[in-house]
Amino acid sequence: MDIDWISLHETAHTEFGRRLAAVVDWSAPTPDTDWNTHQLVQHVIEEQQWVPLLLAGRTIREAQPLIARLGDDLIAEWHKYSTAAASAWSKADREAPVHVSYGTIPAHEYLREQVSDVTIHTWDLARATHSSDTLAPALVEAVYTVFEPQKDTLEASGLFASPVPVAGDAPLQTRLLALTGRDDRV
Repeated sequence: MDIDWISLHETAHTEFGRRLAAVVDWSAPTPDTDWNTHQLVQHVIEEQQWVPLLLAGRTIREAQPLIARLGDDLIAEWHKYSTAAASAWSKADREAPVHVSYGTIPAHEYLREQVSDVTIHTWDLARATHSSDTLAPALVEAVYTVFEPQKDTLEASGLFASPVPVAGDAPLQTRLLALTGRDDRV
């Protein structure tokens, strides 16, 4: 399957932005039990802050001092850093090395990770805001190709809860979320 990750990046950011516009309670819980709504949104924005810096070839150590503290208006901050990330991706060499926290990977792998992170957190934000939690099918299909091969190591990474058991014939979105310790049936 040939996947247009740049197009999916735009879709993921649009979907996240729609759920972000529905936030009325910044302290509301999210399915990611480590974070409330404010902390979840802050995390996703902070991840976007790194994109232009890392795509420019900086290491984590070089980029860290350049990460700005977020202002109080997280919606405005999202638009600012989402736009900056999209611009950086539009100019990026997909094969260029990117220095991430666990090593150096090609930019195209970093892009897949970024799209996957925003997609999963879009669902978290949808649940927190009681807005539509149905993800775009193209996002679900693509992100599943990232997480399914890692199913045995996702929990061990410490980034995800234990997988949720679901039937093999469950909808793909249900199976994707289950891989990341989320249960969309509740």
